[in-house]
Amino acid sequence: MATIEINSTRISYEISGPDGGVPIVLTPGGRFGMDVPGLRVLAERLTANGMRVLLWDRPNCGASDVLFCGPSESHMRAEILAALLRELDMAPAVVAGGSGGARDSIITAMRHPDVARSLVVWHVVGGVYSQMRLASVYILPTLEALALKGIDGVLELPHWRDRIAVNPRNRDRLLAIGADGLRAIMLRWLHAYVPKPGQTIPGVLDDDLEGIAVPTVIIRGGRDDLDHPRRTSFELHLLIHGSRLAEPPWPEDGWERGLEASARGDGHFFDLWADAAEVILEAAANPTSVGPGVT
Repeated sequence: MATIEINSTRISYEISGPDGGVPIVLTPGGRFGMDVPGLRVLAERLTANGMRVLLWDRPNCGASDVLFCGPSESHMRAEILAALLRELDMAPAVVAGGSGGARDSIITAMRHPDVARSLVVWHVVGGVYSQMRLASVYILPTLEALALKGIDGVLELPHWRDRIAVNPRNRDRLLAIGADGLRAIMLRWLHAYVPKPGQTIPGVLDDDLEGIAVPTVIIRGGRDDLDHPRRTSFELHLLIHGSRLAEPPWPEDGWERGLEASARGDGHFFDLWADAAEVILEAAANPTSVGPGVT
């Protein structure tokens, strides 16, 4: 694992595959780091086919620094990712990701089209249930801790405590922003998860999505997947002109079965992501025609 300073923020990353391979950056969902199950297997399948793959710990994930700025957490990460690709001389790359990583990837391609050779996304979050659920996971616990104990309460939360354990710099970074600064950012980021007309994905105007000109493939959501609704993937396909909608390379109920496996302790809900390799490889080889289309 290597590190690099981007906008005064230390980012952990790893590059694998041959120097001459088409560059691909993979971004996981949630606040998971690059070692989340499924993602590394996906990277290995891509490098086995001659691709050059970048894995990275986004700010607030893994061993990277915490960072609180921008209109939403995904907007902040998009700025970091674009700068990271330029600094590592991997732009333009196939920008690919699932769930929260899909949102980060979409905003990156939207705001920085020069770093994206093509865009591949899956398990895209949208709709009332999934957006409110994200707010309850990523924002509300921090706001509640601030209300009860101030910044000391935040330091005790499992996620932020883990970020400090793997990267002690994060304690000072959290203390530096302070209770008032962190509260202001969390309230701003909270608004991104409030469902609004004209925002198919959290915190992003549909008008801005319509401006994406990067060749795009969207793997559609599963029929009964409440976290990543099928409807959202269709709406995103309609908004991004010229995008291709791909059939999921995993079972229709793959996400639900993955959640069950995670609950049993014998799998992870991202395990199925390794099967996205063929769609990504096609995007790398022929960015104007990616994935088995659906009508």
